[in-house]
Amino acid sequence: MHPGVDKYLFYPVKFTWRSRYGKFASQRGVTLIIVMGICLCMVVIALYFSDSMLMEYRASDYGSEGRAAEQAIEGARRYIGYVLKNSDTPGYLPDPESYENEAVTVNDATYWIIGRGDENTDGKTLTFGLVSEASKLNLNTATLEMLEALPGMSAELATSIIDWRDPDSDPTSNGAESNYYLLLSTPYNCKNAPFETIEELRLVMGGDRDVLYGEDLNQNGILDDNENDGDTLDPPDNADGVLDPGLLEYVTVYSRESNKRADGSARINITTQRRELMDYLQQTLGSDRANQIIGAIGPNLNGIHSPLEFCVRGKMTAAEFAQVSDALTVSSDQYLMGLVNVNTASAKVLACIPGLDSASAEKLVDARRDKTSDELKCIAWVVGILDDNACIQAGPYLTTRSYQFRADIAAVGENGRGYRRSLMVFDTSGGGDPVVIYRKDMSRFGWALGAELHEKYSGAVSE
Repeated sequence: MHPGVDKYLFYPVKFTWRSRYGKFASQRGVTLIIVMGICLCMVVIALYFSDSMLMEYRASDYGSEGRAAEQAIEGARRYIGYVLKNSDTPGYLPDPESYENEAVTVNDATYWIIGRGDENTDGKTLTFGLVSEASKLNLNTATLEMLEALPGMSAELATSIIDWRDPDSDPTSNGAESNYYLLLSTPYNCKNAPFETIEELRLVMGGDRDVLYGEDLNQNGILDDNENDGDTLDPPDNADGVLDPGLLEYVTVYSRESNKRADGSARINITTQRRELMDYLQQTLGSDRANQIIGAIGPNLNGIHSPLEFCVRGKMTAAEFAQVSDALTVSSDQYLMGLVNVNTASAKVLACIPGLDSASAEKLVDARRDKTSDELKCIAWVVGILDDNACIQAGPYLTTRSYQFRADIAAVGENGRGYRRSLMVFDTSGGGDPVVIYRKDMSRFGWALGAELHEKYSGAVSE
């Protein structure tokens, strides 16, 4: 055999076998890596979709509980309407013990009606129940002096409120009209008409957030942890352990009452219906006593500015005035606007009333705690607590009745999720069914049910 035969016949065979073996081994390694990569990608995709599905499930769960909470709020709205319509004492704030207002279940959801405590509460514990709008100062009827006496009020904001609601375009000293508002980065005109909501104060010069909301950013009337930590968390606060509720806590635009007797009949105008007044007093109190009352007042009935002044000047007893007060008025208007309920207003609001100051306001608040519900129905209970001059000055601004009620309703679903909150104002002054005249979604202000309930439901969610 030729020496080169082995080189050309056998070596190529060996070469081919070795190259194929190496090639196959390399292909197997690459294939394994590709398969592992594909498996890893599939695992990642599976985890991604699993996580997405879990998030969708949770979102659906939260959404379902949120809808349940919304339905609970609607149930609360209907229930409150029923309570007000069937009240045994129409025109008065219902006793919180007479209706359900705390942890009320509606199917699987639960709601609370967030109320307000009085000066005896610690400011850190929630109170539940309806709130009388007549316990606040009405932005549309309060005088400049009354507005200036409100806690946290500045002279600039008080005069700007007057300019905002009055019909003219002439700015008062320190006030603002359109010539100021049109120069803002987002210009607008001064309204020159009554306030429709208290939120309009944000449009008024001086109506800054800190002034209106104070430290009570979620507007629940208690001092939450973030409202007592300095500047660590919003809102800024002084960490003194005392809640500054802001100006919105003390004002309203909804307070009014019908200028008719409880039975719907017309009242007697003291200033213009002298003959009718005398006949009514004689029929109710007797001729001699009627003559004594009118004689004590004198011939100038036109100078009487309130039924309470009539009581004081006529030297009537509380029992006598209680018999006739519902029948008397000094106005021919269909509604009496902006009267402050002396039975429900805080001392800070009462101190804004002409003739009163902080000391006399505190005396009224202390005295009313010892009065029975029947005694509180007639404004004459303030006589003797206040001197005659204070009664005469305060009389045109005071009432013992409330016809508008605020319901601040917060609700959660079955497992404490789906938190919702809605603020409503019910009006009963029309004489028919209670009407919701204002409604606002408060959910965005955050949890308002206090730390204890937050911990309870956070634990339920984590489980």
